[in-house]
Amino acid sequence: MNNRLIIQLLTITGLIMLTGCMVGPDYKRPQTIVDTAEGYVYAGEHPQDANDIDMTDRWWERFGDPMTTELVNEALNNNNDLQAAAARVLQAQALLAEIRGQRLPDVSYNFGRVRSKSSWNLGGGRFSNLSTTFSQELTVSYIMDLFGKLKRAERAAWAAMLAAKANGQALLNAVISNVVKARADIATIQRSLAIARADTANWQRNLEIIERRYSRGLVGPLDVRLARENLAASKSAEIIIELALVKARNALDVIVGRQPGSSEELPQTLAELPDLTPVPVGVPALLLDRRPDVRAAELALEASNERIGVSIAQLYPDLTLVGTYGRSADVFDDLFIDETEIYAAIIRLAQPIFRGGQLRARVDAAKARYEELASNYAQTVLTALREVEDALVREQLLQRRLNAVQLRFNEATAAEKLAGQRYLRGVERLITVLETERRRRIAENQLNSVKGELWAARVDLFLSLGGDWVADPQQSNYQGRFYD
Repeated sequence: MNNRLIIQLLTITGLIMLTGCMVGPDYKRPQTIVDTAEGYVYAGEHPQDANDIDMTDRWWERFGDPMTTELVNEALNNNNDLQAAAARVLQAQALLAEIRGQRLPDVSYNFGRVRSKSSWNLGGGRFSNLSTTFSQELTVSYIMDLFGKLKRAERAAWAAMLAAKANGQALLNAVISNVVKARADIATIQRSLAIARADTANWQRNLEIIERRYSRGLVGPLDVRLARENLAASKSAEIIIELALVKARNALDVIVGRQPGSSEELPQTLAELPDLTPVPVGVPALLLDRRPDVRAAELALEASNERIGVSIAQLYPDLTLVGTYGRSADVFDDLFIDETEIYAAIIRLAQPIFRGGQLRARVDAAKARYEELASNYAQTVLTALREVEDALVREQLLQRRLNAVQLRFNEATAAEKLAGQRYLRGVERLITVLETERRRRIAENQLNSVKGELWAARVDLFLSLGGDWVADPQQSNYQGRFYD
């Protein structure tokens, strides 16, 4: 291709690129309720300094339980939902690469051999001719993005890819919190089972005492019957708790990617209560950038905004530049001599004129989709704010309830002991002993339940704050794909 043609093409391309523009709206983060919220209503003693929220990093390690950390690491590497989320990120990355490639020149090389026969009649008879043509050519085509259609599409794909990563992070957070909750739930059920077994052993001893007293004529047969009934009820309660424990272990196995029922019994090393030191919660506006589900909702909104520009650009002309250079000859060896040189330069302008309102309808649909996602984003922010407030007030009220239940348990225990002593002296009926035992058992189980709820509340607080859950993105095979 001669130099003059090359210079002309480059000049035209440069002028068009300089005069090109992007149609459609530029994205701007919408105003939400957190922009006017100065702090959390139920923050209590939790610091709300926007510059001091690093205590949420790798929060599960603060509980001081090596088994919890081990389970979290296992889940990060083996959880099937995380693997599926990582695959979705790879899909989004591939789509971005495909769309990004549309903005680059398309270069192709063609080589051909054509064998043809032609026939004609000159009046004196029919003549025919056989011919062979060899050709090779290099073609370069480039779509001039005059109105930003391709650039908007690339931006939309980029935002969609980041949204896929943010959704992966949100799932990562949920998996981690589910592991910790399952660990605490199992520990709570283990303590409930220990309480039930202790009750059974206690009633076994009581039955032996009552039967001896009955054999001596000190009590009637009703006391024996009631003692046997309570022993059977205690054994029945053990079975129910054992079933709940098996189901909780199976649930944990699924989260960490094991065969349900294949894990060994977890050691009872988890503390009865989590570390309830006040966690810096920051200000509500930080949720917009810290919570991955909120980020995902905004990125989806941003992608929708860019697609409005794509739909508007489709109303305007498309300009394509095509350059071809090669050789054509009837002998293969002649393909390499200058005399067989061929080239062409094409400028193609295409403008839609009438398509029955389809293009305008696409613009209207894209704008309506943006409005839908804007409302979804505002609702996501509002839900995130509510979840933090719920977690804060839940933890505060549970701590107050814990104090009341602890007092109830202490009094019920003392009443049960006193009733037992009075019964042995013959000044109290067995029905009173049974009632005090029932009250103590309810109080003890309630105390254990409240402690388990406090574990769940502290986990929910960390989850709702959306902290930096994994400091090292390369810690597992999959979580690194959710980080930029």
